[in-house]
Parts: sequence; C-alpha cells; structure tokens
Amino acid sequence: MEKKVTIQDIADSLGLSRNTVSKALNNTGILAEETRQKILTRAAEMGYRRFIYLQQGQPEHNTPPGELALISQNMPYGSHFGTYALNTFQEKISQNNYRLTMFPIREEEIATLQLPLGFDREKTAGIICMEMFQPEYMEMLNSLGIPLLFIDAAYDTDFTQINADFLMMENRISVYNMTDALIQKGLTRLAFAGDRRHCRSFFERWQGFTDAMTENGLTPCTTQFTDTNVFAEAALLDETLKRTLKLPEVFICANDFIAIDLIRALRRQGVRVPEDIFITGFDNSAESRIIEPHLTTIDIPSSKMGYIAADLLLSRIREPETPYRIMYVRTNAKYRESAMI
Repeated sequence: MEKKVTIQDIADSLGLSRNTVSKALNNTGILAEETRQKILTRAAEMGYRRFIYLQQGQPEHNTPPGELALISQNMPYGSHFGTYALNTFQEKISQNNYRLTMFPIREEEIATLQLPLGFDREKTAGIICMEMFQPEYMEMLNSLGIPLLFIDAAYDTDFTQINADFLMMENRISVYNMTDALIQKGLTRLAFAGDRRHCRSFFERWQGFTDAMTENGLTPCTTQFTDTNVFAEAALLDETLKRTLKLPEVFICANDFIAIDLIRALRRQGVRVPEDIFITGFDNSAESRIIEPHLTTIDIPSSKMGYIAADLLLSRIREPETPYRIMYVRTNAKYRESAMI
C-alpha cells in the first residue's frame, strides 16, 4: 500500500515547521505568498491528499472514467472567488465519478512551456485553468488536444484562436452601470485602480469604466493607479498617493483587495472614506463586508460558477464536437457605505 503523505512529510522536505505548512494548506494565519506557493507546489508534487479529490464512498471496483487537472499560476485560497467555485466544481465532478488533481505552475515551467511535474497526459480527461494568464502557456495547453476550460483568461486573449471553452463573470456592464450611477450623482473626478492588463476580467472592468466616462464627456482624473506595481507593497502605494496632487472623488477598483488596500492607505494619509472619497470594489469578498466602512462592490456568484464550470468541462468531454463556448455569468452591484448611490 502506498504511504500516505502527511503534513509532517511536506514540512520535513522543505525544512519548515509543521505549523507553517498547516497554515498554507488550510488557508489560516499569515504567510508570505512565496512561502505559501512553495508549500502548495510541494504538496501537489508529493501527492498530498488535499490535492487529489475523490468521490467519498466510491466502490473500489468502480474505476473513475478519468482524471481532471486544475492548472493555475496562483492557487486560489482564502476568500478568493476561485476557492468557492473550486469547492462546488469538485462536488459536481465527484457526482460524475471523476477526480481532480491540482497542479500549481512554477515560473520555470511557464518560461520553458513545460507541463507540471506529475501531470499524466494519457490519464487526463480534461483540464480546468484558473488564474492562468500567460498567453504562450495557454496556447501550449491548447496544443495538447485535451478538453480545456478557462475561468478568466489573459487580457488580450483572442477567443477565436484557442480551442477551449471560457467561463467569465460579467464585468463590463456592471462596472459601467456603477460608474455611470456615481457620475449621475454629480461626481466628475473618477479614477480606475488596478492593472487592466492583469487579466481579461480586469481589462473588461476597465473598459466599463472608460465607456461610462467617455459617454459622460469625462476623462479619468489620474492614471497613476493603473500601473502594475503600485499595489505590490504598501510603501509604494503610500508614495503614489502622496505624489497625487489632487485625489479623485471616486476610485473604481478592479477588485475588493485593491479597494481595501486603498482604504487602508488613504486612512494612513488622513483621508476618510466615504466622507472625503468614495471607493468601490469587485468580488463581494468576505473582507468587503468586514472592512470599515463596508465596501460597495459587485457580487460574483462564485459557488454557482463552480457548478457551471463542471457542466461545461464534462459536456466538452462527452461531446467534443460541440462548438466552443464563451459564457458570461451575471453579476450584481452591492451598494454599501464606501460609496452610497
């Protein structure tokens, strides 16, 4: 019988404490992102049980029809919408007698366009990609000829050139509507926060913002906060705020975590939200309902998206000749104290 991999085994292989490894695997406590990803990668390589999901109570003689692989540059954890989507995705595929194996992709694998360690092409019935925004790697996966589903994509993805299904949340219209509603309140100095080139969703959210501004005869009051590095560390964000001669009346943020970073940075500068400035986010994360003031945001039906993702991939496996699909799931605004309409 194959030896069961334990948390202590992973800790010993990395020279870390059992407690540190447990924090990474259970999404608890505070860890450097580099350390978390290193632990998740090693756990996947060693075949740790949480990275291979099997239907509970499945008779041993009933062999699954195949394995599904999750490939990701950054494994979702905590309140990331992908965590909830992945839970329901796993639930659905288990009901159909499939199992899911997770493969975190390392930088060297992306650079050399190599499949992750342990990936078995012959046994893999389908691939789901989440947080996979590297175009060349997406094209390499496309060349495998394995049923393929992307949740979100690179910002400049040409959907007509990749033989895969895409599942997206609705981004453009929801941000357009929120931006326009704020403009109709008489606000004219608005700015977008977040790198529009990070992923397709960020790009579409930026498009919604710029559409609303253009149609109302306005231009963004600053573009300093659309640089990819601004939100990399608190000190850089603080410095960028200090360099901004006149802050906008509203920040439309690409997601909740950018919005929360801004609220905290503004607070350090003595700027109050919403008294001095409005902030909006996107995701409706758990943190958006905890931060003070509570964050105006756009809700993604994350759990439902997991079921939809499973249906898309399983149907592609069963009927490979089905025309490729790009599906958008409706999102909804949640107005709270940070930017009341």
